[in-house]
Amino acid sequence: MNCMITSLLTVLLVGISGAQPDSYQPAGEKIMTRWARDVSPEKVHGEYPRPTMVRDEWQNLNGLWDYAIRPKDKEQPKDYDGKILVPFCVESALSGVQKPVGPENALWYRRSFEIPKDWSEKRLLLHFGAVDWHTMVWVNGNRVGSHQGGYDAFSFDITEALKSKGPQEIVVKVEDPTDKGYQPRGKQVLKPHGIWYTAVTGIWQTVWLEPVPKSGLRIDNLKITPDVDASKLIVEIDSKVSRSNTLVIEVFAEGKKVAVGAGLERTEIQIPNPRLWSPEDPFLYELRITLRHFMYPERAYDKVTSYFGMRKIEVKKDEAGVNRLFLNNKALFQLGPLDQGWWPDGLYTAASDEALRYDLEVTKKLGMNMLRKHVKIEPARFYYWCDKLGVLVWQDMPSGDKYIGGKNADIKRSPESAENFERELKAMVEGFYNHPSIIMWVAYNEGWGQWETPRVCELIKEWDPTRLVNNASGWSDRGVGDVHD
Repeated sequence: MNCMITSLLTVLLVGISGAQPDSYQPAGEKIMTRWARDVSPEKVHGEYPRPTMVRDEWQNLNGLWDYAIRPKDKEQPKDYDGKILVPFCVESALSGVQKPVGPENALWYRRSFEIPKDWSEKRLLLHFGAVDWHTMVWVNGNRVGSHQGGYDAFSFDITEALKSKGPQEIVVKVEDPTDKGYQPRGKQVLKPHGIWYTAVTGIWQTVWLEPVPKSGLRIDNLKITPDVDASKLIVEIDSKVSRSNTLVIEVFAEGKKVAVGAGLERTEIQIPNPRLWSPEDPFLYELRITLRHFMYPERAYDKVTSYFGMRKIEVKKDEAGVNRLFLNNKALFQLGPLDQGWWPDGLYTAASDEALRYDLEVTKKLGMNMLRKHVKIEPARFYYWCDKLGVLVWQDMPSGDKYIGGKNADIKRSPESAENFERELKAMVEGFYNHPSIIMWVAYNEGWGQWETPRVCELIKEWDPTRLVNNASGWSDRGVGDVHD
């Protein structure tokens, strides 16, 4: 049997190596998933990365970048160490590197890109799906911004840093203390063992460019809230507009327009005979939102598409007076795994979108209707597939900082740790608000980093009153939030 396993692995690894261009092959001898054989610099996470707010035009920057690992107090290197396949973290096999970085070093990236000619009259946004953990970005030698946070998407308007013609250069510097820092990191450690896993440093989600109107009149963000009991949808839009503009919101069901509304910051739209979203029937409506001139509707400045599910989650008593989880006013027993989201070849990053989907399809085939996403936040495409396939999600906040025992008081954080935790927590709640599959936020896991629990739960409820809050999963329940765990 051992010989057979060895032979199968040998065939798989040879197949992977032979399928790649000379400039790339997976590093090391890690077990590869079945999807690894299709990974190449020309074909790596090519799907649109923000499914709840889609524009037609974009440019994927995944692929081979230059990389270098240097002491973090050193300047940008002149010479790089080799090539890395983005968006796989540097410690992973699929990155083509599989090297540690450590808290004493920085990871540098560099690549160039060309701007399509028809984008010359537009502003250009540079998006990062997620980078772990502290990111600094330069374009053509100009610093365009920085970001702290290992799980949330961020972007920079790089228009003023662009050259009038020729190739444009992006340089990225990343620092990550892993378990030597206070930041949310989940199960990452510098020395993996037991239930503790390999560090994830640097870019681990899609990097992409998006042109937006040069006028500045554009849609920046959507907040989509279903109201099942009132059969309506509430759409709140963060946009750069004037009072001469209007936002037209069209609702489609299976391609047929069923409702329309118009407004600016906040619009309520009645949904006729709403078809409710559930694991048994994960029906999604489509949205089209167009920014127009109020007096001249033929003038369309910006347009995005999205989707939503009509669903409601709450805790209330059943006929016997027992508290239950109710989905769409019906008691629903929820059954699912502790989904940790680690891959042997890509670590935090699945080899492909198909791999993400497969995991969820198998979850449903095994008779489960939910999962708890454990101390990790996934790319938006993961939650898109949960929405599409009908998998309920209890979403953990990734853990970090100090531990406590079951009988200990909450920890005391430093001002830096406290500010960072709150900021990353809010980014999770607001960044994934539009996914109907997410029905519960889990603030803490087993006392790890547990801090000011009642106030933190109140904050989550303030940011998102539509979902349930689990104050702590494990031995340190403080009797607040919606469930006892």
